[in-house]
Amino acid sequence: MVDPIGRDVDLDCLVPLVAARVAPTHVEARAAQIDSRHVVTGASGAMRPVSPPVHTPLHRHSVTAVEYERFDSARRSGRRYRHDMAVDMTIEGHVAIFTIDRPEARNAVNHEVSEEMEAHLDTFEGDDDLWIGIVAGAGPVFCAGADLKAINAGKNIQTQRGGFAGLARRDRTKPLIAAVDGAALAGGLEVVLSCDMVVASTAARFGIPEVKRSLLAAAGGLFRLPKVLPPNIAMQMALTGDPISAEDAHRHGLVNRLVEPGEALNAALQLASEITVNAPLAVRWSRRVVVESDNVSEDEAWSITSRYSRQVFATEDFKEGPLAFIEKRAPNWTGR
Repeated sequence: MVDPIGRDVDLDCLVPLVAARVAPTHVEARAAQIDSRHVVTGASGAMRPVSPPVHTPLHRHSVTAVEYERFDSARRSGRRYRHDMAVDMTIEGHVAIFTIDRPEARNAVNHEVSEEMEAHLDTFEGDDDLWIGIVAGAGPVFCAGADLKAINAGKNIQTQRGGFAGLARRDRTKPLIAAVDGAALAGGLEVVLSCDMVVASTAARFGIPEVKRSLLAAAGGLFRLPKVLPPNIAMQMALTGDPISAEDAHRHGLVNRLVEPGEALNAALQLASEITVNAPLAVRWSRRVVVESDNVSEDEAWSITSRYSRQVFATEDFKEGPLAFIEKRAPNWTGR
């Protein structure tokens, strides 16, 4: 079945979508697709696909409470459903993967991308079993920036809360990793800069070429880039519009891990697995301290650290950590 904007819609787990997204006359159930897990740990320790990804939509706003619980139960038991969207969301354990899926448009950001990313992030933030997210792009390009055709047509490509891509101005609590294979240019780089960590392949390039079209990188690139690169390198990129290679981005600190082409998502999953062995609330509040302590005085930074430390001390996981150490076993984190 196809919705009014040409996307397949699986409705086994969805109620008839409203707000003109899918007309009620188009509603028809379709069997759930069931497959094996598509990520496993290989000999190298990386997580690799063993079958084509089957995308898992978790748009809580589009389902009734009963249907969401039914869908959520199926998802957690390994059954999967597909819902083709501009942004697909898949789940691997405690990790959510958000894939911009417009390869025919070089994953350019239009209103659908921004709207769906924001909705998926709402689900991600609201699900206590999801601890970390990965932002990726389908196809040979990570993201080519804003959809200029949509802009020229007078369409708004931002959301009210998240801004560009539903992410650039998003206030969130959980960490995000950008998995970059191919070019991340203009708004694509600004999506990367909206994340907390970056894994990139040697096929990646990073740039803000807006000045070449008499534009500004207005989704955070001009003030975020100097925070992750030496200021003179960031200034050069902003004024020439020329990109830098993945190797240069890695050498200067924009990229955390550099891998071979096609391996960015696997390496991002590996990094995520190294984070999810830790207590999720301690991870979340450690991130908040790092973010909120940027450009403040030491006295303010001490105050921020103390505030979030008290929150960690009040959790059940704070008791579990030392107990697991004493009993010489792996901790069983609950996120509470």
